[in-house]
Amino acid sequence: MTDTSTRPTTRTPSGSAPPARAARTSWWGRQDITRGFWVKLALVALVDALGVYGVLAAGAQKQWGIVAFLVVALVAVNVVYFSKRMLPAKYLVPGLLFLLVYQVFVVLYTGYTAFTNYGDGHNSTQADAVEAILVQNEARLPDSPAYPLTVISDGDQLGFAVVDGDGAAQMGTAEEPLHPVDAPIENGHVASVNGWITLSFNDILEQQAEVFALRVPISQDPNDGSLRTPDGSTAYVYGSTMVWDEEAQTITDTSRDIVYTADQDKGAFVSPIGAQLGTGWKVRVGLDNFTTVFTDSSLRGPFVGVLIWTFAFAILSVATTFAFGLFMAIVLNHPKVRGRKIYRSLLIVPYAFPAFLTALVWQGMLNRDFGFVNQTLLGGAHIPWLTDPWLAKISVLVVNLWLGFPYMFLICTGALQSIPSELYEAGKIDGAKPWRLFRSLTMPLLLVSTAPLLIASFAFNFNNFNVIYLLTEGGPDDLSAPVDVGATDILITFVYRLAFGGVNRQYGLACAVSILIFAIVASISAATFRKTRALEDLI
Repeated sequence: MTDTSTRPTTRTPSGSAPPARAARTSWWGRQDITRGFWVKLALVALVDALGVYGVLAAGAQKQWGIVAFLVVALVAVNVVYFSKRMLPAKYLVPGLLFLLVYQVFVVLYTGYTAFTNYGDGHNSTQADAVEAILVQNEARLPDSPAYPLTVISDGDQLGFAVVDGDGAAQMGTAEEPLHPVDAPIENGHVASVNGWITLSFNDILEQQAEVFALRVPISQDPNDGSLRTPDGSTAYVYGSTMVWDEEAQTITDTSRDIVYTADQDKGAFVSPIGAQLGTGWKVRVGLDNFTTVFTDSSLRGPFVGVLIWTFAFAILSVATTFAFGLFMAIVLNHPKVRGRKIYRSLLIVPYAFPAFLTALVWQGMLNRDFGFVNQTLLGGAHIPWLTDPWLAKISVLVVNLWLGFPYMFLICTGALQSIPSELYEAGKIDGAKPWRLFRSLTMPLLLVSTAPLLIASFAFNFNNFNVIYLLTEGGPDDLSAPVDVGATDILITFVYRLAFGGVNRQYGLACAVSILIFAIVASISAATFRKTRALEDLI
């Protein structure tokens, strides 16, 4: 008989036994299996697949920062979208990820690039620069044996299969040096290679540019040279006149007996007299890009000229669009003007069309020989609106006036209608004339609401790439300038030319100028906003 007198008995308030503890359910059991769940599962699976592919691709390139970001992003997406406790995060995560990728990363990478020599000739590592220099200076060796050649392909990749001096088959590609391969040999040539397609003579003719340009390294040592073919049937050894000494970090030009030493500060191979080889590598250069803008004589003059015109363009654009928009707003705000709604609707038309399309239309209208302005309005005149430096500047300002005044008209109309009519009546009772009312009443009250918008308009026009590039492309070009620059270039189009125009693209320098643009606009905007606080006392 069991003694239960000393055992505590747990009872619920009603005297019944306590309920059994609920069994812990699995993650799958906590999900609501609906049609929406399957759609979510498919979308997240697609995101995971793309993310894993990105992780593998970035890892292969040793981009560990990208790998870390992708792993964190994938974990966050899966946790957020399969949790019932993170409903707000479901809406915030996509926008946050896009913000990090397209805004934060771009800004940070621009800042990083501004402190490097990144650009044409300095866009990779030192090892790649060495290989490029050796390849660029290769010539056929006069004592090179002739290798019977078979051209093979695997999709878009081409390769060489040759028979060496010992009668053995070897193959290689542009990325993979020659190596032995088990392949049949017929009539002194490799007949076929497993997994590769043997190109016929007609196939070689169709791809002769790619075949003749193909370079297959002899070995991993770049000094050993490479195999190339002048006819598609025989390959020869090409050797470089440059010799790379990895231990001494030098490249020797054997044809001129000049030794170039690796300069890690410049990211280039430099001779004893200061001459540099054309191909270098990317290194950090500190503030050199920023000081170059102001100290390099070939860049300082054009930069100062572009800076002055940028300020003039931004100020005149804001002043003209605001003045004309305000004038039209005052005229159409007068109660005695009939059909005001119709006129206001018509004035919005330039604002309704896409700006890039309007700029292209104006470019055609201002054409010197066939444009509507010269041929129709001016009776067949040949005025170089877009090819004369001063006329091009005037044309840019006029087109920007056409694009910008409807916006100013809208904000001025709204600001005017918000001014109480009692203020005007009081002014008239005091004997104020119309000009006095405008100067002492209308303008101060108008600037209270429009001043921040005018500052934003200045910042926009300071970087108004579209109207400049689509109308004149920054031209007409200044052929006397030592750099690629035009008469209507503003700083943002000047940066575009530095980065993507000409034959010497300087991404690091362009990023440095971009940071200077930001500093200028931010400083002017901050100072102007402080000044506009005085207008708040009018309210």
